[in-house]
Amino acid sequence: MKFAHSIALVSAVVASPAFAQGNPEDVTGPLVIYTSQPDQDAQQTVEAFNEVYPNVEVEWVRDGTTQMMARLRAEFEAGQPQPDVLLIADTVTMESLEQEDRLMPYTEADTSAYDDGLMDPEGHYFSTKLITTGIVYNTAAEMVPTSYADLLKPDAENNITMPSPLESGAATIHMVSLTGIDSLGWDFYQGLADQGAIAQGGNGGVYQAVAGGQSLYGFVVDFLALRNIQDGAPVGFVFPEEGVSAVTEPVAILKTAENVEAAKAFVDFLLSERGQELAAEQGYLPAHPGVAAPDYFPDRSEITVIDFDPANALENADTYRQRFTEMFGG
Repeated sequence: MKFAHSIALVSAVVASPAFAQGNPEDVTGPLVIYTSQPDQDAQQTVEAFNEVYPNVEVEWVRDGTTQMMARLRAEFEAGQPQPDVLLIADTVTMESLEQEDRLMPYTEADTSAYDDGLMDPEGHYFSTKLITTGIVYNTAAEMVPTSYADLLKPDAENNITMPSPLESGAATIHMVSLTGIDSLGWDFYQGLADQGAIAQGGNGGVYQAVAGGQSLYGFVVDFLALRNIQDGAPVGFVFPEEGVSAVTEPVAILKTAENVEAAKAFVDFLLSERGQELAAEQGYLPAHPGVAAPDYFPDRSEITVIDFDPANALENADTYRQRFTEMFGG
């Protein structure tokens, strides 16, 4: 399974997924969600869901994807997994759960509005947005990059910070995506290491380092920069000409879910036009091609998403990380 080369390929407006059949008020009972969304986004998502499904009592637990998966695997080991639904950062993690037979297929979910490459073909998980990674730069920088290759210029030497694939799922997907481009490959990452690039932590720390002027350039997820630019932050954000990687915040139902009806309703809501409009209101690029992005995003035709195969990335994850560690330490 691969993402389409460009968001523009799926830009036609088509019918949106509908909510679950029947009366939403008939969907009842407790629903437990494990999510890696920021707290405010998670709360807004639950509140918006409850506006449509008022009789579902949602309990949500939030942590980073790596920490959330550690918790969930401990629950698997104890034979007591708690969540009905997972809403986490990346498809590679979902692919690992699918291969372990942990996810319930929901083949009836209406994904007709979406590019096939965004969804698991067997219906085990569903992408809910496109969170791309590009280049953030401090506005004090003399060079404004237009491509990844610009970061190998003397202007950027000892002035690059990036999240580590050893700690960030988005950074892992970014690494896999960029090294798969012939014009970049692993030579690009070796070039970054030779430039003295610092690779540590997650996206939040990278953004703070660039916004604070400790570094002039970095890789970061789009919304961190674009949201803060609206508030006057001294940064700019570039969608490089080679393309951007993307995590898609997929949602899935666990095979052990106790409230399957409510879990399916939650998936339906996130894939509906209302759920996608909520993503845009929160400052994200909706996965639904017929729902407008926030006005501070470029036109979809100007954003190219690099091919990415989560199954291949999962299979080769250890090899990728080992090679990265040899270059940057870990």
